[in-house]
Amino acid sequence: MSRIGKKPIPLTAGVTARVNDGVFSTKGPAGELTLKFHSAMKVVVDEGKQQVVVERPDDERANKALHGLTRSLINNMVVGVLTPFEKKLEIVGVGYQATVSGKSLNLQVGFANIVKLPIPPVVKCTLPDNTHITLQSADKQAVGQFAAVIRKVRPPEPYKGKGIRYEGEKVRRKAGKAFASGG
Repeated sequence: MSRIGKKPIPLTAGVTARVNDGVFSTKGPAGELTLKFHSAMKVVVDEGKQQVVVERPDDERANKALHGLTRSLINNMVVGVLTPFEKKLEIVGVGYQATVSGKSLNLQVGFANIVKLPIPPVVKCTLPDNTHITLQSADKQAVGQFAAVIRKVRPPEPYKGKGIRYEGEKVRRKAGKAFASGG
């Protein structure tokens, strides 16, 4: 049995879940999410015990992998609709800054033009100041993907450390060129 897949997912107060034709949907105070899971997996919502259980048909390798994956995806959904997932990024560099205008994030990070990224509808983007970005959503994958897209615009470079990084990310620094002493 998969160590992850066999664990039941508890449904806390304020979170509802249901399964309908191979689609799992959950609703909570932070939003509503749906997932179309693999047809080999069986998802059961136990109202009496307030939990969700994922079952697999047999012990084939592919089914074992899908068992753990399906359980993890559903668990992330249940956790996300209760308390949204959050990613924080910081911009390091002289003159580097971010602004939000309408439904797009504008990044000024040393290029000739301002980079404009459309904010996904499920993600809430806030700027505590012009060098910090906070992303929140009930969908863990959407937050992580948008954070990765932002970071990819200008990843931190190893010499001066300039760029966009996750908050708390350590950037390995390199020594610059040393001039040879004549000879």
